[in-house]
Amino acid sequence: MLNVLYEDNHLIVVVKPQNVPSQEDSSKDMDMLNMVKSYIKEKYNKPGNVYVGLVHRLDRPTGGVMVFAKTSKCAERLSKQIS
Repeated sequence: MLNVLYEDNHLIVVVKPQNVPSQEDSSKDMDMLNMVKSYIKEKYNKPGNVYVGLVHRLDRPTGGVMVFAKTSKCAERLSKQIS
């Protein structure tokens, strides 16, 4: 179950539990990026691929808040802000 803290048309903010990878790795364990994609696909009944931009990561053992972009423009802007 995805714990969504905030969502609008451009971004989504979720809680990453400890020991869940931010993105797919060799373990093939469920990761946050694919969880967010599945959530958006189901919630909005989107056909095909769903765009979700990973703009930062947290180490697997670390839990915390993650921000994902729902558009490429948002991903670009968030990446610049984080830099």
